Amino acid sequence: MSRSRTEAARRLVETDILLGTTDIPLVLGTRAEKAGEVSPGPAPLSSPEGGDREARLAQLRDRHDAECPHCTSARAHTKTVFGEGSAHAKVFFVGEAPGETEDQLGRPFVGRAGQKLDEMIKAMGYRREDCYIANVLKSRPPNNRTPLPAEIAQCGPYLVEQILIIRPMVLVPLGGPATQLLLKVETGITKLRGHWTHWVPPDGSGIAPIPVMPTFHPAYLLRNYTQQTRSEVWSDLKAVVERVRSG
Repeated sequence: MSRSRTEAARRLVETDILLGTTDIPLVLGTRAEKAGEVSPGPAPLSSPEGGDREARLAQLRDRHDAECPHCTSARAHTKTVFGEGSAHAKVFFVGEAPGETEDQLGRPFVGRAGQKLDEMIKAMGYRREDCYIANVLKSRPPNNRTPLPAEIAQCGPYLVEQILIIRPMVLVPLGGPATQLLLKVETGITKLRGHWTHWVPPDGSGIAPIPVMPTFHPAYLLRNYTQQTRSEVWSDLKAVVERVRSG
């Protein structure tokens, strides 16, 4: 077996440990591997183009913290949580809003749900620092409640600007609120997840629509850690990996 296929097989075994799925080979040297059915792993997530993206993101962060109509008037948060990751990321994860731990540290997805997201990213064969992670709201809502439409209308445009700067290959909204904002729909996440659609950039942006693969929020996965839910999430993640690999 080639070295690349061995590494891919090991990654699949690790995925089963992390997500608890059973629709993948559990031991090395399975018939699927011998037949060449195991793919050689995901394509690299970063690209060298657009060297000014880091500077543009930094400028956007400063402008957000100084001007955001929602975050500059909200009082329930300690820190704003702008986002983090590679400015050249091909996969952009979008969450709902910071939680308590995120609010304290000023970083997205660093609590229990963040640990699960890290496992999901690792299961895909990627590293957290190669992706980009941000939320619809940059400040924690009171008592971790769901963002209100008025809050989304005020803070959401900064997420749009993040997407326009990074220009990812795939957007992965985590959970209903993030998916509904990106797609401008009211359909629930259980009907949206697992189906490819597109995010349409604002007129005049000069970029093409970006593929979107909605999936469950890691917090939901933790609350509903069933075989079915884990398999559904893994199916969504595999579709993202294949889209990135195929270009």
